[in-house]
Amino acid sequence: MRSADERPRAQGGDGPGARPLTAAAAGGFVERHGLWDERQHVAAGQVRRVIDELGLDKVRFSFADQHGVLRGKTLTREAVPGALRSGVTAPSSLLLKDTSGRTVFPVFSGGGLADGRFAGAGDIVLVPDMTTFRVLPWAERTGWILCDLYHPDGTPAAFCSRGLLRGRLAALADAGYDLTVGVELEFHVYRPAAEGAVPVAPGRPGAPGPAPEVAPLSSGSQLLHEEGLDRLDDLVDLLYRGLTGLDLPLRSLELEFGPSQLELTLDARDAAQAADDALLARAAVRQICRRNGYHATFMSRPATAETASSGWHLHQSLRHRATGEAAFDPAPDPAPDPAPDAEPSSAPGSVSGSAPREPLSPVGRHYLAGLLEHAPAATAFTTPTVNGYKRYLPMSLAPDRVVWGIDNKGAMVRVVGARGEGGARLENRSGEPAANPYLYIASQVVSGMDGMARRLDPGPPTTDPYDAGARGLPGSLDQALNALDADPVFVKALGKDVVSWFTTIKRAEFARYLAHVSDWEQREYFDLV
Repeated sequence: MRSADERPRAQGGDGPGARPLTAAAAGGFVERHGLWDERQHVAAGQVRRVIDELGLDKVRFSFADQHGVLRGKTLTREAVPGALRSGVTAPSSLLLKDTSGRTVFPVFSGGGLADGRFAGAGDIVLVPDMTTFRVLPWAERTGWILCDLYHPDGTPAAFCSRGLLRGRLAALADAGYDLTVGVELEFHVYRPAAEGAVPVAPGRPGAPGPAPEVAPLSSGSQLLHEEGLDRLDDLVDLLYRGLTGLDLPLRSLELEFGPSQLELTLDARDAAQAADDALLARAAVRQICRRNGYHATFMSRPATAETASSGWHLHQSLRHRATGEAAFDPAPDPAPDPAPDAEPSSAPGSVSGSAPREPLSPVGRHYLAGLLEHAPAATAFTTPTVNGYKRYLPMSLAPDRVVWGIDNKGAMVRVVGARGEGGARLENRSGEPAANPYLYIASQVVSGMDGMARRLDPGPPTTDPYDAGARGLPGSLDQALNALDADPVFVKALGKDVVSWFTTIKRAEFARYLAHVSDWEQREYFDLV
């Protein structure tokens, strides 16, 4: 009998390993700083074979910036081996820009940010996560890899949002839990107002060009209308084939309430993987639509969204690392012995043979209480654009109060009880679909962990989610940023530098918004006073 485990190391054994991939890979940036584990080395070998077998010409090396937008470079097939060895460089100032592309920090005068690591707009290094490689169905002979960001000395880049989420999930793992996340993204798709492709409107940093002129694809007000979705079947089929061609866990494509509004849902997965899925799904929808003459947007409330804004409903639950069991599921209360002729209980919240019970375990209640406690600060991450706050309207299926309810879709957090094989979960309905997936999910982990650590109680569920007496969500991005600055739990969990970096960028964005003279102001005052 063998006493050694001779399985390959990538399978957890002590047998042959895959590092370095080739002799040429030894000594490169990745190997020198130990940035890949065994799985990454194995995946790199598989990717090299796929590139050769499929004859790919190009590979996109991409990362998520602070706004959850993909940035990166497209490399030729010949350049890929060098990128696998030493990564791809890009200007570090990409992490310091607002949504208009304007660099907010003075990188050429000073450089105190993150101990001067961003001075002079020097390089950061994009290190590919080889387990994320995909072949793009809509781009001929093109691959795609998601990257993590590092400084040239091999340390993780200070403001890599993917890395920030990984850090919070590691802290959660140390506490004995893993997070499962399910994604529901609403979005709008339009056709160009004029014939032909959507025109490009030139702009400059700090002053984007005019938005494309578009026309709706559907009239709205008919939620889940089958014939309405059938009229969009060509578009639905394009999205289905593109998203499933990327191996994304697509569950559904649905007609939403507003004009030209759709929703996609993804199967629940490990939180880190779900964040990657959401990032790529948004990019895929936009690129597929553009290539086929449509314009897709994940902006929460476009000017044409007269009846319904778009949200991002984030489903979340914990499981015990040691057992894999659902941590939010309540233990059934012991049922009293029934009288001989007693009928089975049919009370709400009860099951045959058991007494009524809470919808959540104590762990679930503490986690929920943390979400409520830190909702004002977390809103800076769940709703990071000026526009997203125009979604917070009463009686609109979007929350505007910090409350929770049992299967109540007007509440900020909807508690969905355990059903069959599905465990109990929390649905945060406050987010907007433009949010950075990594920062959105990280904000939930920070909030929920504090609730568990302090054993907070969420109080009773609401039956009136728009009660004027309940605590309100922030009414603007500025209010949310102030709440984030004032929340010591977020400052401690993410670091003072990260909170300052994020709020500085977003305050610059908000200041530009305030300085702009809007169409409303012109109409309201120009001819009156």
